[in-house]
Amino acid sequence: MKKLTIALASAGALALAACSQAAEDIAATDAAAADTAMADGMANADAAAGTIVEVAQGNPDFSTLVSAVTAADLGGTLSGAGPYTVFAPTNAAFEKVPQAARDQLMSLAGKEDLTGILTYHVVSGEQMAAGLTEAIAAAGAEGAKLTTVNGAVLTAKANGGTVTLTDAAGNTATVTQTDIDASNGVIHVIDTVLMPE
Repeated sequence: MKKLTIALASAGALALAACSQAAEDIAATDAAAADTAMADGMANADAAAGTIVEVAQGNPDFSTLVSAVTAADLGGTLSGAGPYTVFAPTNAAFEKVPQAARDQLMSLAGKEDLTGILTYHVVSGEQMAAGLTEAIAAAGAEGAKLTTVNGAVLTAKANGGTVTLTDAAGNTATVTQTDIDASNGVIHVIDTVLMPE
């Protein structure tokens, strides 16, 4: 009887050890599945966000910007691989530009100027708000210099929690919203249309 008890105890211990190992294997498999699901979810989130153009098209505050991008034939570029950082003027920002100037820019004759203005709002690479703030802090009082896709420079400064961009003509735009994610970059919203020289 004692041998049977020992045998049962041994069998029980082996069964517990096997169950414990099986539980560890299941936990490891579950953790791996969760990691995969998270990675897939992030990839799907990027895909769901769409390109910079698609994100802008989905936001009614950017309807004038989308029309301008279309008029300048930049939709294909801003839908490309990137990544890009776009400082996107809202409709209200475009309304600050005199109507006659807007009409001229949106005409066929103004296409080259419009392209120059729009590419002045785009920086190569993905510059999230935290990275931009770090660059501003590192640059000191002069502000961080951002070379735009059209080759001109914007100056980014921070005052407290407010980030501003100044163009070559001395116009200043305030960043009103940051880190709108897109599959090929990021959008930061600004309240003024900036002008290259």
